[in-house]
Amino acid sequence: MAVGRRAADLLYPPVCRGCGRFVQSHAAVCPLCWASLRLIERPFCEVLGVPFSHDLGRGILSADAIANPPPFTRLRSVAIHTGIARDLVHALKYTDRTDLAPMMAAWMLRAGEGAVEAAEAIVPVPLHKYRLWSRRFNQSAELARALARLSGRPMVSEALVRQRRTVRQVGLGAAQRQDNVRGAFRVTEAGQPLVAGRRIVLVDDVYTTGATVAAATRALKRAGASEVTVLTFARAVTVLI
Repeated sequence: MAVGRRAADLLYPPVCRGCGRFVQSHAAVCPLCWASLRLIERPFCEVLGVPFSHDLGRGILSADAIANPPPFTRLRSVAIHTGIARDLVHALKYTDRTDLAPMMAAWMLRAGEGAVEAAEAIVPVPLHKYRLWSRRFNQSAELARALARLSGRPMVSEALVRQRRTVRQVGLGAAQRQDNVRGAFRVTEAGQPLVAGRRIVLVDDVYTTGATVAAATRALKRAGASEVTVLTFARAVTVLI
């Protein structure tokens, strides 16, 4: 097997998943791309995961989490949606780079701080059937599938469906995004026993205003989910608190 891997490396040498430069191993990025990856590390808001500019103490919440508590228990993300993180998300989502999902999921598993290992089901944010038909795959499901393989936790892809076709969220304001996804999700009859009373990790590629994952979380909570952790690869951050 080792000989086979060396032969494969000669034919298909490992390259940076960001820029294509040669690197030492597969599923890696080069130092230059790594330098542009703005990882979200502590200190951050315990609920919304938004990074703080300085340490305010363990358990501190952001003003937004206090004033507008989300329906989910916590949000965790790997990196700020800029530089290589944005490039990886766009490559997975728009250029069919599903080969990126295992590497991205490995980083997400670490960012989840044990939430994935403690979960009883991993649920991807679903696409509407017409969007899925046109795109051919769901990037959130690819990430969730890779997370399930890494963690050994079950992926439940059929439990949550997008029952109403929505317009693309890109370019919409916060209020428009909320209106766009209101009532868009539901848990199927077959999915009820897979969700009720269980700790769920809800997987998406990017967190922007939170409208999509909030709507999906409400559907899971109505079906009886005991806890929902939202896990994304990237999240939008404008100003550090």
